[in-house]
Amino acid sequence: MKLFNDTELFTTGTRGNKEFDLPDGDVMLIDNFFSKEESDNFYDKLLTATPWREYEMPMYDKIVTAPRMISWHQDKEVNIPSGNAPEFTADLHEIRERVETQTNLKFNAVLLNLYRNGNDSVSWHSDKIDRSGSNPIIASVTFGETRMFRLRHKFRKEVPQVDIPLYHGSFLIMAGKTNSFWEHSVPKTTKEVLPRINLTFRRVIR
Repeated sequence: MKLFNDTELFTTGTRGNKEFDLPDGDVMLIDNFFSKEESDNFYDKLLTATPWREYEMPMYDKIVTAPRMISWHQDKEVNIPSGNAPEFTADLHEIRERVETQTNLKFNAVLLNLYRNGNDSVSWHSDKIDRSGSNPIIASVTFGETRMFRLRHKFRKEVPQVDIPLYHGSFLIMAGKTNSFWEHSVPKTTKEVLPRINLTFRRVIR
């Protein structure tokens, strides 16, 4: 029997609004973008109601199962092949509305990632540009366990790596030329950690 619900152990950040001074990058963080109560509610609903699935991806010369689970949702009018992707649920629509109000932008798709434990991760990469253009705006919301989000410049090795812990209810946006000049990752951790749910809202070009 569990003595605590997962959400009782999650913490929200206290850094407020922070813009990162990055060469060739435009990154902003808002801690406590969703309140603790809102974040707890969304975490519980998304964890249990989302149609999570594993997926395979190429790595070097072989195909491997990605170390996390995903779920892609899109508006009906987004006419791209995504394996009959489901539309936005009421909860996803509510989260999107908050993001769109903050950014004054419109998003028509969202990728949810579930990091089940410290073994789940995402390696260094930039987001694919075939569906979102060369410099896509990525708006990211996190619920659940705090995990480290890392950024490194693709071409200037003298530029220090940036480590950003993303807390329960935080919001991060990467805009401008960030995707062209920076890579990001969520590394594995040996700590015992609870699940983390990350939502990245996107504008898919039909």
